[in-house]
Amino acid sequence: MEIMVINVLAIGDTSNVMKSLSKITKKSKIHIVNFPKDGAGEFICDDDVEFFSSRKVREQVERINEIKDNYDICITMGTGDRIAYLADLNYIQYFVGRDIDAPTFVKNSKEQWFKTPLHKLNFLERKFYHDSFKNAVEHVAGRWVYPFLKKFDKNGIRMDMMYVDSTIFSDRERKIKQEKTKFTFFCPQRMGIPKGTNLLWEALKFCKSNFEIIQVNWFDESNDEELKIKDKLLGEIPLQVKLVPMIKRKNMVNYYNFADAVIGGMNTGFTEGVEIEGAMCKKPVLQYQSKKMTIIIKNKEILPPFYPLSNNLKDIAEAIDRTVESEEFRDQLVRQQSQFIKNFSDPIFIGEWWDDMFIKKSYEKQSIRKNSSNTSIKFRMILFLIGNRLYWKKIKKIIKI
Repeated sequence: MEIMVINVLAIGDTSNVMKSLSKITKKSKIHIVNFPKDGAGEFICDDDVEFFSSRKVREQVERINEIKDNYDICITMGTGDRIAYLADLNYIQYFVGRDIDAPTFVKNSKEQWFKTPLHKLNFLERKFYHDSFKNAVEHVAGRWVYPFLKKFDKNGIRMDMMYVDSTIFSDRERKIKQEKTKFTFFCPQRMGIPKGTNLLWEALKFCKSNFEIIQVNWFDESNDEELKIKDKLLGEIPLQVKLVPMIKRKNMVNYYNFADAVIGGMNTGFTEGVEIEGAMCKKPVLQYQSKKMTIIIKNKEILPPFYPLSNNLKDIAEAIDRTVESEEFRDQLVRQQSQFIKNFSDPIFIGEWWDDMFIKKSYEKQSIRKNSSNTSIKFRMILFLIGNRLYWKKIKKIIKI
């Protein structure tokens, strides 16, 4: 008997989460439409997905309208929700990062470590994004952002586990061709306060061992405050740090396997992509792990085995020195972290979990079309255009449709 496959339309793909997921779902076939690559997107986005041919929202909505009837349900990431909302789809919103801890529908929303708002949107813009948030048929969030989601949707679903693409990240023999003269850490995440670069660089002043850090030259630049932090960090580069240009995602494994160890985030206390990828490559990973940031794996709550358990500067320095100087400690980290990743990134469990989600929602809704009235759909686009202060002639064109 042939198993019915649910066709899923994914709009947006933060950190290639949907691309990785598409490789492990058995009852769901995921087609990704991503936003045009820009800046860092040239390095972190997979090429073998569909990209919108235009940056204009109206044209992106038109593209989704052309293909939507080929699918049973939609899932969005990042700003994908506004396209799904304007196209009147039944969509699941999936949050993994800053799109919910500082949401577009909250006035002057900002992240906890910044004074400057991430978004400065007018009332109509905020109303539009609030409506698009409420319009989703389900909200799903990862561990770190789930508490933020819970503020706005008490029925939102928490899913801590995430599949890491083992066809890209593993300990197979692929390394950059470069001479190594001392113990080498690889530090590929964006620089800035959210990742704790400021803490790491201050902690290096207390280190006594001999090592080098390969740091990817990549910054968050969303507001003036982040730009000032960038200038400050670039003016205080420690002697141990060597900056390298952005690296394409498919080539990251070469750097992981070249390095002796990996340094991840030192601020949030939670495990993110860099730490997971490093552990997949069987490298000892240093990351500040808050004792409060336990995660749930297959209904079991655990504390991820990352180190140090404090982001005090001297504790970070002690962790670095211990990693450099103790092979026994490095081996211990690799054993513990490899076992953790095996469970955290279990492709069978995660694939089945998402299959069940897509099947449940597609059966509940019966169609990807929400079937709102034409007047309601037109109003959404008009609200979006007015909120973004676009031309009246575009609004009149929509009214006549």
